[in-house]
Amino acid sequence: MEFALSSSSPSLSLSRNSIPSNSCNRLFRPTSSSSNFAQSKLFSLKKPLISRQNCSIKAQSSTNGAINASEDQNDDFILEDVPHLTDFLTDLPSYPNPLKKSQAYAIVKRTFVSSEDAVAQKIVVQKDSPRGLHFRRAGPREKAQEVRSCVVTCGGLCPGINTVIREIVCGLNNMYGVDEVLGIQGGYRGFYSKNTIQLTPKSVNDIHKRGGTFLQTSRGGHDTNKIVDNIQDRGINQVYIIGGDGTQKGAAAIYKEVEKRGLKVAVAGIPKTIDNDIAVIDKSFGFDTAVEEAQRAINAAHVEVESVQNGIGIVKLMGRYSGFIAMHATLASRDVDCCLIPESPFYLEGQGGLFEFVEERLKENGHMVIVLAEGAGQEYVAQTLHADDKKDASGNRLLLDVGLWLTQKIKDHFTNIRKMDVNMKYIDPTYMIRAIPSNASDNIYCTLLAQSAVHGAMAGYTGFTVGPVNSRHAYIPISRVTETQNIVKLTDRMWARLLASTNQPSFLSCEVVQERVNKQIFDDIHNMKITST
Repeated sequence: MEFALSSSSPSLSLSRNSIPSNSCNRLFRPTSSSSNFAQSKLFSLKKPLISRQNCSIKAQSSTNGAINASEDQNDDFILEDVPHLTDFLTDLPSYPNPLKKSQAYAIVKRTFVSSEDAVAQKIVVQKDSPRGLHFRRAGPREKAQEVRSCVVTCGGLCPGINTVIREIVCGLNNMYGVDEVLGIQGGYRGFYSKNTIQLTPKSVNDIHKRGGTFLQTSRGGHDTNKIVDNIQDRGINQVYIIGGDGTQKGAAAIYKEVEKRGLKVAVAGIPKTIDNDIAVIDKSFGFDTAVEEAQRAINAAHVEVESVQNGIGIVKLMGRYSGFIAMHATLASRDVDCCLIPESPFYLEGQGGLFEFVEERLKENGHMVIVLAEGAGQEYVAQTLHADDKKDASGNRLLLDVGLWLTQKIKDHFTNIRKMDVNMKYIDPTYMIRAIPSNASDNIYCTLLAQSAVHGAMAGYTGFTVGPVNSRHAYIPISRVTETQNIVKLTDRMWARLLASTNQPSFLSCEVVQERVNKQIFDDIHNMKITST
């Protein structure tokens, strides 16, 4: 295929006569799979800043944190932009997006997302408050590129990983005609240990029906220089990285090294954590499936304890630093008497403590169910067992089994101190939940994530992660989703709904609750001031 220089534009354009009428879906198939493919022509799509009448934009670069503000009377619209390959490769050619002639997208009223579309981080605002922070809306752009892609999965398992893999491969092939997609096996180590497989729509056709990851995974093993060397040697120019907080930090490091070397490589992250603790985005994939599957364990515990006298069931769920799964599973179940999460400290003995509440509930109902996030009460377990603060290969703190610890504590208290016979039932379904295939809701969500990532990489954005912000998919700088973790806010209505549903104590004094409310108000005001300036 020949490419003609446009005399009216510094970028390259396709000669109309050089495009066969039946080749619109194959324009972006790589012409070579050799190691120097990365030097082939890629697209160049300048990223225009969003312009609005009577407002200005601060386009915040995620690479250096600088803010470029245009002067205007209403300086209150902030676009936190993601990097683009043209930031460091200014003369890249552009190609027409084949979706323009796609039968599937022919029915869409507006095929391509406008460069002026943005997604607001906050949708509840006051009349005179600043418009606040925005992200670029995800979706297909009018220009795309020649591609040789790779996909890698890292970290722990989560329902939906295989669906994301499948939809990246199928999206690249069906929408953009990309045939060269490599699967990197075994996490980041797979880049430099040469563990790769060729991915085709046929080879990934039914993997969404299985749990786990088709590509296998691992923790750690991130050597930025080796990884980028391998990307360069293989001629890869799109990297799709599926993983959690540590994995996304690795993706950011890969992007920075790619930019440093001036390589024509787009790096796209797809955030993964079953705990739902990724910042900015509404929800992480696999979360709905985890909450749904947790219901089975809670129901089993409830059946067990109501069938015996003084039955106490403890169900341990995922939640290293945040208790979203425990909270949502509790609200959905209606059979839970008490929910314990990392964000809400609890104590065992004394007035208002857990032992007192358990005894009251046993006298009232004859049984009770406790849902426990794995990260809750870790400080108590560590003190009891005199454990060291060890970490896994991803840098995560190794957790002690708080479920077994709490089961023994409750049993000892009621048997030895209260002289009551209790029937303890402990259920730990965590690995069973992680290993199942995603449900219908998560399958749809994973499809949207994968396709949004593909559209973003094809449009030349890089160093970004994708996810829904206020129900609209957006491109988010990787640094924004790794700088902090999403946690349950004890001053929000959702936690209040849980306390009302279970009628459990908050385990916090009024002074502590008021202190947290005041801190939340202060943080909100502080963030508003930052946004307005």
